[in-house]
Amino acid sequence: MGSTPAPPNHNQSVSERLFTRAQAVMPSGYTRHLAVAKPYPIYADHAEGCWITDVEGNRKIDWINNFSALIHGHNKREIIDVLSAQAARLMSAVLPTEWEVDLAEILCARIPSIERVRFMNSGTEANQIAVKAARAYTGKPKIAKMEGGYHGQFDLLEASFQSTPENWGDPRRPSATAYQAGHPQGLLDLVTILPLNDIEATREILRAEADQLAAVILDPQRLQLGMVQPDLAFLEMLREETERLGILLIFDEVWSLRAGHGGYQGKIGITPDLTTMGKIVGGGIPVGACGGKQEYMSVFEIEAGDPKIKHSGTFTANPMAMACGTTSLRLLTPNAFDDLAAKGDRLRDGLAQIQHDLDLDGVVLGEGSISVLVMTRKPLRNYRDLAFAAATDLAARLPIIQKLLAEERLLTMRGGFVGSTPMTNDDIDFTIAGARRAFTRFKAL
Repeated sequence: MGSTPAPPNHNQSVSERLFTRAQAVMPSGYTRHLAVAKPYPIYADHAEGCWITDVEGNRKIDWINNFSALIHGHNKREIIDVLSAQAARLMSAVLPTEWEVDLAEILCARIPSIERVRFMNSGTEANQIAVKAARAYTGKPKIAKMEGGYHGQFDLLEASFQSTPENWGDPRRPSATAYQAGHPQGLLDLVTILPLNDIEATREILRAEADQLAAVILDPQRLQLGMVQPDLAFLEMLREETERLGILLIFDEVWSLRAGHGGYQGKIGITPDLTTMGKIVGGGIPVGACGGKQEYMSVFEIEAGDPKIKHSGTFTANPMAMACGTTSLRLLTPNAFDDLAAKGDRLRDGLAQIQHDLDLDGVVLGEGSISVLVMTRKPLRNYRDLAFAAATDLAARLPIIQKLLAEERLLTMRGGFVGSTPMTNDDIDFTIAGARRAFTRFKAL
């Protein structure tokens, strides 16, 4: 027989009582490590637009938006209506639906690199499939990625996500290091680590390993929540070298697709061979997608018999995600992206003014609907610059700042602000005013 639950302690908050129950059934009480908070997390109850209310009744502006997936915020009426209608009609089936075709047509029309696309259930899975496709097309075994780059919970691509000075090796030829316990050395041997923004060192590595490298993968817009940005010249070099050497270039646009109507690649005019997507493509429902030129996506084709890559999945292209994704992207017109960017500029201007007025040891970074106030003035050109800053300036400051912002009814993470379409100028000004009070208190500590 199971143990009898302890009676509720009414001196505890609702969140604390929920966490006590969670600790009895989940490791340490959590199912997402990024939700960890001390002494316990605050549990959500409901949300509307850009405002979220917790189980204690506290209402905050949501500047995390479930790690950018909710570009339309919470409970967007058009998405809720299509979700309800589709749930009543068909939640999932082995048969394809028209929604799948609709969403594929939108992505092929908008994203420069995409002539053909396939759907999955997460950004992690999209990157797994992209790696398989690159290997199948090129016949080569290794993958190159940026030191510090994040591409989901796929152990091959987790290599060197959080290397340390003790194991990261030569800055011009970084070592492939394990991120998780039990990471097999055999997988590390299949990953080449590149130093972000070091054009000459990266070019040398690519040329030396060209006969083994199937693909280079990176987020073209950001590294580590937007704190480090790839230089345009570095991206141009990657495009030139990979094309010349017969290596596929994969843009992980799981985050950066929100940069514009054509994704980040459309904004900067650099077209990769394959693109991976997620988050906003599902309209708030779990989703992933991998697309590219027909030549490279031909590894999935069946006209000549068995495909080179066999790919399926119980919930792949389920009509709920396809319907919500289609509705979400139809609402994301060029004007909608322009409005997101304008409000992002308004926020960044306000944060920069706060930084100047209070003489904060920090700098405001970001573009479009993603902004971050990095609490260091040290130049951040690559992962190692960030890691050194984190070990000194950032580690002690970020938890304090996040707590102070929360006291101003601002839900943030790691100093980052991810915008959503329901935000108004009043919401932006509310945020700037709250941030000024929070940083004023921080400065006085």
